[in-house]
Amino acid sequence: MVTLSSLLLPIVLSAVFVFVASSVIHMLLPYHKNDFAKLPNEDAVLSTLRSADVSPGEYVLPHASGSEERKSPEFQKKLDAGKVAFVTVLPGGQPSMGKSLGQWFVYCLVVALFAAYLTGRVLPAGADYLSVFQVAGTTAFAGFVLALWQESIWYGRPWGNTLKSTVDGLIYALLTAGTFGWLWPA
Repeated sequence: MVTLSSLLLPIVLSAVFVFVASSVIHMLLPYHKNDFAKLPNEDAVLSTLRSADVSPGEYVLPHASGSEERKSPEFQKKLDAGKVAFVTVLPGGQPSMGKSLGQWFVYCLVVALFAAYLTGRVLPAGADYLSVFQVAGTTAFAGFVLALWQESIWYGRPWGNTLKSTVDGLIYALLTAGTFGWLWPA
């Protein structure tokens, strides 16, 4: 068994590598630039949201309060009329990139911590590079990717966007795996 304290360097360094790689992917590579489309008549939609004083949060349209309302002819008519939406509303103003980047880095640390915990429980000190790479990489892949698929399954996120994020997560997992394999205690 390998202790978490002996894995602090690979935990932190892999999080730094993933953070840098994600910055490169999202700022320099063009394949995420079309993840979100512009709404037709965006100004009217924004005006409606503002005039309705919609608070930040997540919403579904149309919304049913319970199973009885969901079965009602009125609600079924709303569904049949078309346009079902899952909407996330954020507060106005410039988004806080500092806060989001800080949270992303903490998330990278948490994924690395889980990879360290599991790999340290499964493999002894001195384990070979490939074994460490496989266990840490599989754990990191699960942490970075698998929950993303639910967004496409349940909320209609385009599978193309999810596939691109899955590729990103695979890159992050490979960086994590490589870092752990490289710095695994002898």
